[in-house]
Amino acid sequence: MSMSAHEIEALLRETFPDAEIQVGGSDGVHMSAMVVDESFRGKNRVQQQRAVYSALKGKMDGADGELHALALTTKVPE
Repeated sequence: MSMSAHEIEALLRETFPDAEIQVGGSDGVHMSAMVVDESFRGKNRVQQQRAVYSALKGKMDGADGELHALALTTKVPE
């Protein structure tokens, strides 16, 4: 099972509707994402990344997850 960049962005957009979101990767299993959102302000990097993983609603959970790897960058807008 795999996920398209569009599917990943749609899931992230539900939690971060005003964020700048860029999703890359072409194999649907090893992807990358950058999420820039005001909600990250005051949170450390681990808290930011946990928020993003939570937004993926279990799609990365365990060996049977639809998404195997996500290179993730989170930022606060400048």
